[in-house]
Amino acid sequence: MRRPSSLLRRLRPVTAQLKIDISPAPENPHFCLSPELLHVKPYPDPRGRPTKEILEFPAREVYSPHTCYRNLLYVYPHSLNFSSRQGSVRNLTVRIQYMAGEDPSQALPVIFGKSSCSEFTREAFTPVVYHNKSPEFYEEFKLCLPACVTDNHHLLFTFYHVSCQPRPGTALETPVGFTWIPLLQHGRLRTGPFCLPVSVDQPPPSYSVLTPDVALPGMRWVDGHKGVFSVELMAASSVHPQDPHLDKFFTLVHVLEEGAFPFRLKDAVLSEGTVEQELRASLSALRLASPEPLVAFSHHVLDKLVRLVVRPPVISGQMVNLGRGAFEAMAHVVSLVHRSLEAVQDARGHCPLAAYIYYAFRLPGAEPSLPGGAPPVTVQAATLARGSGRPASLYLARSKSVSSSNPDLAVAPGSVDDEVSRILASKAIDCSSSRASSYLEASSTALPAPQPRPTVQKLLHEELALQWVVSSSPVREAVLQHAWFFFQLMVKSMALHLLLGQRLDTPRKLRFPGRFLDDITALVGSVGMEVITRVHKDAELAERLNASLAFFLSDLLSLADRGFVFNLVRAHYKQVATRLQSAPNPTALLTLRLDFTRILCSHEHYVTLNLPCCPLSPPASPSPSVSSTTSQSSTFSSQAPDPKVASMFELSGLFRQQHFLAGLLLTELALALEPEAEGASLLHKKAISAVHTLLCSHDTDPRYAEATVKARVAELYLPLLSLARDTLPRLHDFAEGPGQRSRLASMLDSDTEGEGDIGSTINPSVAMAIAGGPLAPGSRTSISQGPPTASRSGCPLSAESSRTLLVCVLWVLKNAEPALLQRWAADLALPQLGRLLDLLYLCLAAFEYKGKKAFERINSLTFKKSLDMKARLEEAILGTIGARQEMVRRSRERSPFGNQENVRWRKSVTHWKQTSDRVDKTKDEMEHEALVDGNLATEASLVVLDTLEIIVQTVMLSEARESVLGAVLKVVLYSLGSAQSALFLQHGLATQRALVSKFPELLFEEDTELCADLCLRLLRHCGSRISTIRTHASASLYLLMRQNYEIGHNFARVKMQVTMSLSSLVGTTQNFSEEHLRRSLKTILTYAEEDVGLRDSTFAEQVQDLMFNLHMILTDTVKMKEHQEDPEMLIDLMYRIARGYQGSPDLRLTWLQNMAGKHAELGNHAEAAQCMVHAAALVAEYLALLEDSRHLPVGCVSFQNISSNVLEESAISDDILSPDEEGFCSGKHFTELGLVGLLEQAAAYFTMGGLYEAVNEVYKNLIPILEAHRDYKKLASVHGKLQEAFTKIMHQSSGWERVFGTYFRVGFYGARFGDLDEQEFVYKEPSITKLAEISHRLEEFYTERFGDDVVEIIKDSNPVDKSKLDPQKAYIQITYVEPHFDTYELKDRVTYFDRNYGLRAFLFCTPFTPDGRAHGELPEQHKRKTLLSTEHAFPYIKTRIRVCHREETVLTPVEVAIEDMQKKTRELAFATEQDPPDAKMLQMVLQGSVGPTVNQGPLEVAQVFLAEIPEDPKLFRHHNKLRLCFKDFCKKCEDALRKNKALIGPDQKEYHRELERHYCRLREALQPLLTQRLPQLLAPTPASLRNSLNRASFRRADL
Repeated sequence: MRRPSSLLRRLRPVTAQLKIDISPAPENPHFCLSPELLHVKPYPDPRGRPTKEILEFPAREVYSPHTCYRNLLYVYPHSLNFSSRQGSVRNLTVRIQYMAGEDPSQALPVIFGKSSCSEFTREAFTPVVYHNKSPEFYEEFKLCLPACVTDNHHLLFTFYHVSCQPRPGTALETPVGFTWIPLLQHGRLRTGPFCLPVSVDQPPPSYSVLTPDVALPGMRWVDGHKGVFSVELMAASSVHPQDPHLDKFFTLVHVLEEGAFPFRLKDAVLSEGTVEQELRASLSALRLASPEPLVAFSHHVLDKLVRLVVRPPVISGQMVNLGRGAFEAMAHVVSLVHRSLEAVQDARGHCPLAAYIYYAFRLPGAEPSLPGGAPPVTVQAATLARGSGRPASLYLARSKSVSSSNPDLAVAPGSVDDEVSRILASKAIDCSSSRASSYLEASSTALPAPQPRPTVQKLLHEELALQWVVSSSPVREAVLQHAWFFFQLMVKSMALHLLLGQRLDTPRKLRFPGRFLDDITALVGSVGMEVITRVHKDAELAERLNASLAFFLSDLLSLADRGFVFNLVRAHYKQVATRLQSAPNPTALLTLRLDFTRILCSHEHYVTLNLPCCPLSPPASPSPSVSSTTSQSSTFSSQAPDPKVASMFELSGLFRQQHFLAGLLLTELALALEPEAEGASLLHKKAISAVHTLLCSHDTDPRYAEATVKARVAELYLPLLSLARDTLPRLHDFAEGPGQRSRLASMLDSDTEGEGDIGSTINPSVAMAIAGGPLAPGSRTSISQGPPTASRSGCPLSAESSRTLLVCVLWVLKNAEPALLQRWAADLALPQLGRLLDLLYLCLAAFEYKGKKAFERINSLTFKKSLDMKARLEEAILGTIGARQEMVRRSRERSPFGNQENVRWRKSVTHWKQTSDRVDKTKDEMEHEALVDGNLATEASLVVLDTLEIIVQTVMLSEARESVLGAVLKVVLYSLGSAQSALFLQHGLATQRALVSKFPELLFEEDTELCADLCLRLLRHCGSRISTIRTHASASLYLLMRQNYEIGHNFARVKMQVTMSLSSLVGTTQNFSEEHLRRSLKTILTYAEEDVGLRDSTFAEQVQDLMFNLHMILTDTVKMKEHQEDPEMLIDLMYRIARGYQGSPDLRLTWLQNMAGKHAELGNHAEAAQCMVHAAALVAEYLALLEDSRHLPVGCVSFQNISSNVLEESAISDDILSPDEEGFCSGKHFTELGLVGLLEQAAAYFTMGGLYEAVNEVYKNLIPILEAHRDYKKLASVHGKLQEAFTKIMHQSSGWERVFGTYFRVGFYGARFGDLDEQEFVYKEPSITKLAEISHRLEEFYTERFGDDVVEIIKDSNPVDKSKLDPQKAYIQITYVEPHFDTYELKDRVTYFDRNYGLRAFLFCTPFTPDGRAHGELPEQHKRKTLLSTEHAFPYIKTRIRVCHREETVLTPVEVAIEDMQKKTRELAFATEQDPPDAKMLQMVLQGSVGPTVNQGPLEVAQVFLAEIPEDPKLFRHHNKLRLCFKDFCKKCEDALRKNKALIGPDQKEYHRELERHYCRLREALQPLLTQRLPQLLAPTPASLRNSLNRASFRRADL
């Protein structure tokens, strides 16, 4: 630090404490004082410690209009220079006073005091600066300016010298100078920096009107009248604009109002003749005003401009028409204000211009008061919320998200007149009617009779409309940019006109004169045209204009004649329609028109405007409606279809005339849903959401709370049902199965009668198995009203749009009058009714409850993209795949059902707003979402159930009822199969019982599938944890058996189906409650015992037998549950159960499918495929018994090329099964279609497992069936798949690309293993499984089961001696084994696939030495070869197969050496012949063969075994064989070296020479060993031993 200068060192330090306390400001601080020190409410206690609000002087301009009175002046004295002033003037201070005149007593108390002083003072002083003739000041003085500042008002500055050592007789302060600032100049407030001369003498009289710059005679000035005092003034005022253009404008308007001529404006004097010209100039100069003051005074400017339009000034007795100029100025001002405020909106989302219309604007000269002195209108929040849509339409982003309908009205809306009063929403409402009387008298003359235009009092809305229509193009452009403002201004003016003129009771047609309506018509036409023409050039402007026009027309509906407004709407629609045909991008136009319709339909009295109460009268000339002409003849009603009812459900011309707005909206929806519509997804979303929003608002509207009223409202939307029905093929398929969408329609269509099962396949997902294969999927063609060929597929709807549309359909179905729906259903043709049922089916699927877990998973999925297989499987089971997850989340807050308290209606959340912005939800939120989802699912299902009841009542007496009732039952079954609440299940099961008891033939004569399905559903619910559901399900199941028995005196069919269903349920459902199911079975038994009606029959016994069977299955299940974690044991158990059902094909098939499902879940695709092949073989056997068809497989034999194991399915023969017996083989799979489905599934699994060769074998059996059916579509698909399979085989010829499996022998030893003790298995593990992996897996699994320190893994592969093992422990021995083939087999097993498929023999080798070690010296190294044979060939329907045969061979050391040399030779040959050649591999093998090795290389082997001829003649053969092996080895080495020489580059020549040297050495060393011959080989062979026919004899010759 620098040492302080000597000057500073003399100063005395003064210690002080400065305390600053900073704390966050509360949202609304109490005891707050405004910058003017006024109390801001709430101010609960006047004695509370106040919080002062400081006025901010921002660095950048802030644009906001003045909304409260503020008139402050800030004075900043900067510096004073008295250096040239003689005398003792060193300690200087400045006194500041605000003078209203020149007398000292006229100082006003307007200076704000310091915190410790009084609030206002008459004078203020700057601090004294000690011993300084040129002091600088840092003080700020705040003054409250009087409202009216005159020419005499000025600031007076007096300069004092203050004595620091007071002497007696001398004053403490001596005035040493004076100066002043007059506050007004040419009527404008003076602000800014000033540099003033200071007078030594007191100012003379009348000084205040002059500035100190004027040299007054006889006055002395400091420093010769130079500026020595520097001061700055700053004003914060809502009275003084501080802008010359605004000042001039306000002044001129004031002059005209006062009529005080002549008038001085700056230096010019204005007379009556020149004022008009000045005013016009001033109007056009307004656009030059600087933005900040213009925005600040925008309300005043607009008020004055409105006044000029409405009350043209009268100059010299002549009225001056300034309408056009004022209108242009208004357009420019609005434009400028808006440009400055681009990003500014207040907290409510209003922009200041909108605030002007809502709060500040009123008709000039009339304080609005309600007629008859009624209390003032209160502004309702709802109106403001609705209004916020108007200014918000300035911003494209907002205009899309602000919902224009108004579901959250604060109170029940009243009459139309109340609505008008609310449009007024004006702050300045005064109760005194005297001020308004003059205006009322003037305006009461403006009756509808046409009058000459120039009257002294004009009507603002008429003038605005007129000026807008006749405006020139630059002005028109500015007006169009902000059309909403002018429209709103007109609307408010019209409303005030009606209110103040007491015209609200006038008939609407007489409220406004014809010429004004003509102007409006022209205006709407031209603005509509602008929208259409600009949509491609400036889409944003077109969108804003479109919204503004729609809101304007919507408001006109409240004020003007409705017929007139509807004509305007119609004209606009025609305009758009004409343009649509030639438009380059019709989607944009349609989107705009849709927005237009949506805004119109958001009218508060939308329902009333649609005339819901007048019944539709049939047209005068009975022209048949669309539906009646296409419905062929009425299917279900005896009399002819009623055109009146039909036209209520169709978008007929009659409907559109009667319900104008609803007709528009539904027509827009129909257009958007047209298959050919372009840009469809956006249009779908918009159109559907518009209807949805409206229905939401109706549902929460207290006016329509009563059911009868709601039914009337629902009538407006009846065509929605037909629309949705026709859109069915393009709705998102929530049912997730092939062809699910138009399943029932195709079933009911007369053309496709009996073909409902085409394309039936087993769904691969486990979910399908759980559902028991819900329904035979129908063919996918949509049956539209024309012939089936005309089926049109367009852009499909997204899941979200589909769901929203279905919600709307359900709302209509729920609220419409049941009798009306019944009459409609009676008139429908069969295919149409089928499609309606499909629609209901889809509703159930779309709103199925997913459960809390689904929400939690959705939550975690956001973070965890990759899921393991198990989670993916759960996902498939729960059906939360793909876009549905999003859907479930998004549709939380938009259930359309008002009777649920848990749903919060929030208008701000529009339903295309992604709720996924927040990633993680709290537990409570998820609980709430799950609750809402559950309520919605129940409500949707109940609505569907009610509709089904209506359909059943309609078709009960008709001839075609069977097919319809079958379809109805399928929908009921689907609803019982999905996740449902207890409330719904009680009703659902009751409906099911009623259906079955009224129409038993549905289940027992027709389709078995329905019976199977029903049994599965009922059994699932019998196992429910909730007792009421169990009660209902047990009753349903018992009545089902009873009915079957009553029809045929036995209930074999139900018996069979129940047993199958239970097997299916047991095999696939994880959380299956066995205890609850046992209780239900007990209940059924009790029913049977106490059934008086059937006491004498065998019914009770049969029921008892069935229950016993079911108990047995359940016991097996318990075992399966124990082994849930042990996949091998679980599959073994399932296998055992399936074997037990060998005599019951249906059940065996069920269990084979269960096994396939389990394998698929574990990723064993080859095994899953085998299960399907076995199932297909089973079905083929059965079909072969029934009929001998050329194109069908003969039975199991046809499948043995796929797998030799299949022959075990041939156990089904005539002695076990008579195909005609009731209930046997009655499932959907025991048909040709079923067989096709099973084979397709097998092929799919083989493809997944990479076994493409087997795919070909499967299709060999499938193709003849398809050819017989002439099913070319499927044939094309099959051949396509074959091509893919063969292509993959070609690309993966070496086989390394697909690794089929690794095999291990696993032996279990120890009593703890129970059945498995001393059993040996071959396990098939996934490809490239290491020994350590399976070892660790089994050890870990059994340790968990038996406890620590019990399980031991035997490390070697030697035979296990049971007596040496600890009986308390469990031992597992695991050995890697390889597939083994005899030489003759290898001729057929050419490819890699052949050598990995159909494996029964496995080999493993164990090296040993006589002294017990595994490895030793060459002469003592033995090897044990163990050959295992399994009961079945791999791959089989399970992954471990028991070993049924074991064969061991021991190799002597010389045989081991022979094997090793043969292996080396093979490796060399392979490396040499490889194509393309691989030099690296070749060199590696060569190095290992000829390179010098430390131990047990080829040379050492030869020296050990070939050095001497063995003494034992039995070894001669081996000796000779080894010698020949070495010869072959040398030959192969030579070939390899030759090949290597051709492959190497110059850099490897030395390396190659080295290899050749090594080879030469090796050959020389081997030469003597290979040349010696065995003596016996030279001797002649005895003839008796030579038997060339039996080569084996050569091996066993005992020489």
